Amino acid sequence: MAKGDNVKLTKQNIKIGACVTAAVVCGAFLTSKLDLQVLKASAEERYTELQNFSKVLNLIQQYYVEEVDTKKLVYGAIKGMLRELDPHTNFLPPEIFKDFENETNGEFGGLGIEISVQNGVLTIISPIEDTPAWEAGIKAGDKVVAVDGKSTKGLSLVEASQLMRGKRGTKTVLSIVREDEDKPVDYTITRGSVKIRSVKQTDLGDGLLYVKITSFIEGTAKDLEKFLSDFIKKNKEIRGLVIDLRRNPGGLLDQAVKVSDLFLREGVIVSTIGRDQSKKEVTQASGRARHSQFPVIVLMNEYSASASEIVAGALQDNKRAIIMGQKSFGKGSVQSVIKLGDGSGLKLTVARYYTPSGKSIQAEGITPDIEVEEIEVATLKNSGLKPKAMREKDIQGHLLSEKEKQDQKDLKAQVEAWWKNTENKKDENLSPKDKLLASDYQVYQAYNYIKAWKLMKGIKTSTE
Repeated sequence: MAKGDNVKLTKQNIKIGACVTAAVVCGAFLTSKLDLQVLKASAEERYTELQNFSKVLNLIQQYYVEEVDTKKLVYGAIKGMLRELDPHTNFLPPEIFKDFENETNGEFGGLGIEISVQNGVLTIISPIEDTPAWEAGIKAGDKVVAVDGKSTKGLSLVEASQLMRGKRGTKTVLSIVREDEDKPVDYTITRGSVKIRSVKQTDLGDGLLYVKITSFIEGTAKDLEKFLSDFIKKNKEIRGLVIDLRRNPGGLLDQAVKVSDLFLREGVIVSTIGRDQSKKEVTQASGRARHSQFPVIVLMNEYSASASEIVAGALQDNKRAIIMGQKSFGKGSVQSVIKLGDGSGLKLTVARYYTPSGKSIQAEGITPDIEVEEIEVATLKNSGLKPKAMREKDIQGHLLSEKEKQDQKDLKAQVEAWWKNTENKKDENLSPKDKLLASDYQVYQAYNYIKAWKLMKGIKTSTE
């Protein structure tokens, strides 16, 4: 993902890093003669490779047919080096690094999309709600094959991001290939000022609350805490909470930890393991949770990534919430952002995330406790298709058991009941709650589960 989960290096972190480096140097004096020989050989090999780089750079500067910009060559070399690593490790030139810092603050200029390279294709992980891309109809899962007519094939995330950037008010054309479509469709988007509102809420009545977290930026946990506190003041209590993390591409690690900490009295939130497998950093709940006494359902889908997966994994493994929806994206790597001397930056993958039970999130994702298909009202209305209740992949190759037959029958009945209810309502007459439930099948199902909170005995609360 273009932004991903970032561990910004504070002065304290830099000091810790310096201590680690010093420890390695000091430790060298205590190693065996053989270890010193290995270290020396490694240093000599690295020096030889750097000599080759320096020699090539000098040859280009002296003999290339045209005069060249040395900084451009060095930046290109860094980018080429990082291309050998994972797609989340990137070099950020000064102008991009400045924009990157603004993104984590929640306000920036651009289209408002999160992107990734999947199987060599530039892919939209999520359009951020209420941004130019969202309003233009860009969807999660869209494949961007060209930007303003220039192919995106072979581009890194940073290079693709540069293509999409521009002054506010200017237009760009994204050529999009969507699932089940053969030819690309051009979407013209006017760049704007993107101000992220990361937390939104809808009162579901009867003490039930729906909260959507669109991304994890500075202040997300604080905003969520305010919504919860205000709701309690108004309704005296929260009887059940639905947290919607669908299409949430992630963000800041500390915000994911703080959000999880709001609901956990005890237990591990997340662990990280870097190159040294023996060194494991474990983040525990602080024990100050103010909201540990009511049931929680977390909604996820295949575009919920990184920070979203940390929250879902923490609440799931600590038996604090039921996870509903679809298996998540599986972005389980940690990036540190280091500012370099000329204003540029390095986003470097330094570790992997692990859930409290020890499962790696990377490429695995979070598996929901209750799988619920996503059904788009617009698709059903426009195509005339019936709800996708029964899936061929579930019946292909084997005879159905009686339980499977009944499960499919029940699911079909649930979807058709929701669809009939939706068709009979006019949008202009709906309250925010009814509009939400009538337009989103997964939220509708989460609402039904949270209403039956007395049956959710597997959820831990502070009173147990």
